[in-house]
Amino acid sequence: MSSREPTGQTPRRPFTPDFLTELFRNPLEPGYAAAAARRAKQPPPRWQTLLFRAVTVVTVLLIGFLLAVAYRQTLAQAPGRAQARSVLVEQIKQRDALTDELQQRADALREEVSRHRDLTLSGFDSTRLKQLEAVTGLGRVRGDGVVVELADAPATVNPVTGEEEVDDLGRVLDRDLQDVANALWSAGAEAIAINGQRLTATSTIRAAGRAIVVDFRPIAGPYEVAAIGPKEMERRFRDSPAARLMRQVATDHGLSFSVRAARNLVLPAAGEPRLRYAQPVPSASPNPSRSGSSASATSPAALPPAFPSTAPSTGLSPLPPSVDPLPSPSEGSR
Repeated sequence: MSSREPTGQTPRRPFTPDFLTELFRNPLEPGYAAAAARRAKQPPPRWQTLLFRAVTVVTVLLIGFLLAVAYRQTLAQAPGRAQARSVLVEQIKQRDALTDELQQRADALREEVSRHRDLTLSGFDSTRLKQLEAVTGLGRVRGDGVVVELADAPATVNPVTGEEEVDDLGRVLDRDLQDVANALWSAGAEAIAINGQRLTATSTIRAAGRAIVVDFRPIAGPYEVAAIGPKEMERRFRDSPAARLMRQVATDHGLSFSVRAARNLVLPAAGEPRLRYAQPVPSASPNPSRSGSSASATSPAALPPAFPSTAPSTGLSPLPPSVDPLPSPSEGSR
């Protein structure tokens, strides 16, 4: 048998067991190469080339027409969107003004209630009540403490849209205010307020979109967290993990963060809490077949009262020296 192939036939490729090596050496399928060679020898008809070019031109014109129509519609709808936005902004301002007016009215009524209460209670009871209000956040307090200031990073101009934008990592988040407040509590704070909103045991700091709400009242930056506490509170807060994290974020993303000592801080009182109490469920009527003794044991009249007539001692210690309750308006006029 001759080692040569018959004349006029393509030499056969030697068998290669390494498939990956052969694939990288000849990546193109032989059928595609043969089809490309046939197209090079026999170009398509002229009418087919002209038809392809005509279809391409029509497609490009159609796409351009659709883009132009969409652009005109966008410009036509812009005034309507701007008007709707202005109406919403005006409504928000009106609601904010109404909220502020109602808040002032509530504060005036609270002061009036406090004045009548002071006239009714004895001197010792009134003083003790003011101390408890100061501790729980329901009374205004004054003292030395620390002020923590936070603000968003400076806005940069977007080169594409031309609008000012702030990096999300450079914004003050509700979690940041939560961490700062918790770190101040851990450092010994006895009273804290965020932008004038006093914090209590039931306070919430949440995010609503890009806004931050404290006890369902929106606050805007820059944010000021004022705390009253002992002298060591500032040093303890500076060494806390929350303060270290905020300093790192300020260095990396431009967020503004500062801590300073303050004297004679005055923190307002928080709003009246909305507390709900559990009520005992009356037991079912006793079974007539049972004895009278068992019936009396299950009678609602035999149940203990929901609230005892004599409240137990709260166990709260007197107000620390660093926090002083402010007198009510009635005391200043006596």
